Amino acid sequence: MEAGGSCEADVAIVGAGIVGIACAHRFLEEGRSVVLIDRDEPARAASFGNAGALAYSEILPLASPGILARAPRWLLDPLGPLSVPPAYAPRIAPWLYRFWRASRADRVARSTEALAALNALARTEMDRLADAAGVMGMIRQGGALDLYEGEAALRAAAPEWEARTKAGIPFEVLTQRAAIAAIQPGLSERLTHAVFCPLGQRVSDPHDFAAAIAARVAGRGGRILRGTVASLSPREEGVTIRLADGRTLHAGAAVLAAGAWSRPLAARLGDKVPLETERGYNTTLAPGAFDLRLQLTFAGHGFVATPLSGGVRVGGAVELGGLSAPPNFVRARAMLRKAAVFMPGLDTAGGREWMGFRPSLPDSLPVIGRSRASPRIVHAFGHGHLGLTQSAATARLVADLLAGRPPAIRLEPFRPSRFR
Repeated sequence: MEAGGSCEADVAIVGAGIVGIACAHRFLEEGRSVVLIDRDEPARAASFGNAGALAYSEILPLASPGILARAPRWLLDPLGPLSVPPAYAPRIAPWLYRFWRASRADRVARSTEALAALNALARTEMDRLADAAGVMGMIRQGGALDLYEGEAALRAAAPEWEARTKAGIPFEVLTQRAAIAAIQPGLSERLTHAVFCPLGQRVSDPHDFAAAIAARVAGRGGRILRGTVASLSPREEGVTIRLADGRTLHAGAAVLAAGAWSRPLAARLGDKVPLETERGYNTTLAPGAFDLRLQLTFAGHGFVATPLSGGVRVGGAVELGGLSAPPNFVRARAMLRKAAVFMPGLDTAGGREWMGFRPSLPDSLPVIGRSRASPRIVHAFGHGHLGLTQSAATARLVADLLAGRPPAIRLEPFRPSRFR
């Protein structure tokens, strides 16, 4: 880990989360020199404590008619699946207006189509990245299970599964308790219906997975620099990166992949992107806390339970509260209490609580595209819940852009200028 000095590289990547790390690995594979810059060690923000899912079947945007119907009830519950702290409400009002507009049926259809294309690419590219980086053994198969309390709840989710059918995503609807128990024993009798998605994968631990790829980046000659980036400035033959401590770096091109911290850097380039912060909470329980065999999604309650190498992780929900407010771990405890109801026998003692910042855009599509300030600067942020899932695909698309190749999928839905 470099502590100071200047670095010259073909590509400078701002942000050492899983998206930035995947981009760095891709550029090294293509023979380019790379410097990866972050204010912390690699994979210490959202990539540290997320649920670890490779959620290729998650192609529905958060903004949808269904969630708007439920939102008023959820917003009245400060511990519900979607919340906005009252003090933050005035600041986030413009984002919520865009979120409402993104829930129109035609816009939902376009976002779903774009997410389906990105996630289909993600499956292929993640396998490629994991194989090239030597971390394929950290990917776990076994599928994922969405759980419902009653037939009515399953029927209400029918549009989501119809969209997945249209996208060619396989799944199996389970309407018998015995069929659910055969996949995941020990669940509450309240969970009467489920949908099993065989494409569901997960990593053994999201931090370990990202850190292992970062180590491969360093081992292949990529430089990892600790520092806070203050600005990116185009120049005649590249990009100047200025750090808050006064250091200056020069690179042939730059990728902005700083997750929830990307907005002000993009704004200084003239790219006004309505990035907001979803504060996600979880609790990781000890190994053996429950005989959890695959990732469970508790539909209607906004949280998941995932088996990881370090234990059972219970978390999720959406708190739109910015970057500066202190964590409200009461939310994590509320999810854990619900999990104990749905998973009788869950040992909730001694859990480790965590809160991370998800970079979220109103239409649930990341920003992947060139900055208006320079074609040498490419944005790659705003992946919301799907940063791990979409990281390798994003790396492929960013590499395509900077190499002047036709992108693997249409990039128009992800362009930074779509919010003007």
